[in-house]
Amino acid sequence: MTAITHHLPEELLRAYADGQLPHAYSVVVAAHLSVCDACRAAVEARDVLAGAVLDRLDGVALQKDSHSRMLAALDAAPVPLPPLRGQGIYPAPVVEALGGQPPRWKSLGAGIRQQILESDRSGSLRLLYIPPGKAVPEHAHRGLELTLLLQGAFSDSEGAFRRGDVEAAQSELEHQPVAEPGEPCICLAATDAPLRFRAMIPRLLQPVFRI
Repeated sequence: MTAITHHLPEELLRAYADGQLPHAYSVVVAAHLSVCDACRAAVEARDVLAGAVLDRLDGVALQKDSHSRMLAALDAAPVPLPPLRGQGIYPAPVVEALGGQPPRWKSLGAGIRQQILESDRSGSLRLLYIPPGKAVPEHAHRGLELTLLLQGAFSDSEGAFRRGDVEAAQSELEHQPVAEPGEPCICLAATDAPLRFRAMIPRLLQPVFRI
């Protein structure tokens, strides 16, 4: 795998470590951490620091029935399923989002495809398939778009992104990712608001494709 040159912003790593990210963003971050030693080390260092801080805090007295309630909760807890492993280009967090199944692509036109993995009021998570040389329609954002490259590469005004790289596109960025020659570009993208397309046709099709 080529060296990762585009990493997660510090504020996203901090929010992930604190459990404050919406689920769609957390899946992208977890998938990036599974392939990026630098970002994973940063999160682990933060966890160690947080543990050291907790060790310095004064203890709090427990209620008298805390022990019995804990045992009852353990007895009622479901047996956890074995964790899923990565499959091919898909890291384990993506395999879990896929339910352990291969992607079920739906056409967006011009050879571009997607599978929506989740969509609710907090945002959406999807896989995108872009053939070599094809461009995603030019667009801006109403919030944060977090995109992780799983295969191939694309370029936009922010540079070239390859496997393992992640682009955090804020609302002020307007761009048009173009898949580079070679193998198809497959990426995992999370958003917290619909995109803002410049051209009329993508705007008209936006409600149908839920992008």
